[in-house]
Amino acid sequence: MKIPFISIPDKPISAISQKHLPIADIVDDLVLYKDGGAAIILETTSLNFGLLSEKEQQAVIAAYAALLNSLSFAIQIVIRSQRKDISSYMKYLDEASNKIQNPKLIEIMTGYKNFVSETIKKKNVLGKRFFIVIPFSALELGVTKSVLSIAKKGPLPYPKTYAIKKAKVSLYPKRDHLIRQAGRLSIKLKQLSTAELIELFYDIYNPEMPAVKSKEDTV
Repeated sequence: MKIPFISIPDKPISAISQKHLPIADIVDDLVLYKDGGAAIILETTSLNFGLLSEKEQQAVIAAYAALLNSLSFAIQIVIRSQRKDISSYMKYLDEASNKIQNPKLIEIMTGYKNFVSETIKKKNVLGKRFFIVIPFSALELGVTKSVLSIAKKGPLPYPKTYAIKKAKVSLYPKRDHLIRQAGRLSIKLKQLSTAELIELFYDIYNPEMPAVKSKEDTV
């Protein structure tokens, strides 16, 4: 006789993490969601606004206002900050300083290396990446019951080819419009490819463990 709350199952209950993610698939440079939606992700370059002259700043502000006023669709701006490992950069500086023969340049290089080392000890060095997400809602599909009944297998409620076709028709003009408007800001937008999207989401859901400082670094 087995007591239900005491008996232990032969296999532990387990589930893969993908089941908890809203992403159904990444194909043709598109992110397909389980609810029927999709998205295009554009990576944008940055602009150092503080280094511009007053006239250039005013021109950038006017161009940015024109971009916002031209939007007839929703976008999402994502800024991703990550700790940067600059050990390879410090190694590069050491190798470069060994090749310098001018005493004044050696002094300048030594001061710069000390400045970088002190900056790292006081605060973390962060790298930033900027993304613009253009979403495609499942409500834009106009899926009928007959189409929904075709594909009941898999995570999507409709044929994948149908979703990709509809998403491209809706998203590509919006993408091209943003690229043109961003050009007026001297900013370049690049659509992430399938491989780049997979790498991005893998890094997001599988972050690297923070590096542990040794005792020598903390002294």
